[in-house]
Amino acid sequence: MIRRESPGTRRTLCSSYHGPLRRFARPEMPSNVEVKAAVRNVELLSQRAKELSKSEGTVIHQHDTFFKVPQGRLKLRKFTDGTGQMIFYERPDLDGPKLSNYSITVTRDPDGLTKVLSDALGVLGTVEKERHLFLVGQTRVHVDTVKDLGHFMELEVVMKEGQNAEEGETIAQQLMEHLGVEKDDLIVGAYMDLLQKKGMKC
Repeated sequence: MIRRESPGTRRTLCSSYHGPLRRFARPEMPSNVEVKAAVRNVELLSQRAKELSKSEGTVIHQHDTFFKVPQGRLKLRKFTDGTGQMIFYERPDLDGPKLSNYSITVTRDPDGLTKVLSDALGVLGTVEKERHLFLVGQTRVHVDTVKDLGHFMELEVVMKEGQNAEEGETIAQQLMEHLGVEKDDLIVGAYMDLLQKKGMKC
């Protein structure tokens, strides 16, 4: 049975590692190791994720509004239950595992906060997706269907205290192999970037 997550109080993870760790490490901010890839066969990938997680996963509908900021990325994520999360994160635009540092806060007035941020900063664009979340050990496996883009897979290895990014990268690489993710499937940037490159009006 598929569980539908109540996202208002959960901890969102947004991070990754690639290349020289010291360039992107921000010890004062939470971080994790992230991989994003295009999905060729979403049914097969979902089945593998179910087997690895020993669950049917959790379905989450998300609407993200990205704002114009001088560095990193700032987005307001709205959920179907009326709650939201404001998320700021920084990560290198590289394929493969990479370190991403993030900061997050919960809001019960996502529409009002979106209006304030839109007036203050300007809107870069929006992303709508249905996310199937599977938990495999310390990793969040996301199987995403993104409006106007298609199917994608995202890994977020939750970094534990005392772990370094290289350990997170090893976990991510092993999961990629178990899920059948090929190097050619890896993508760079956020869904917002892909929509902009596609030339769509978001």
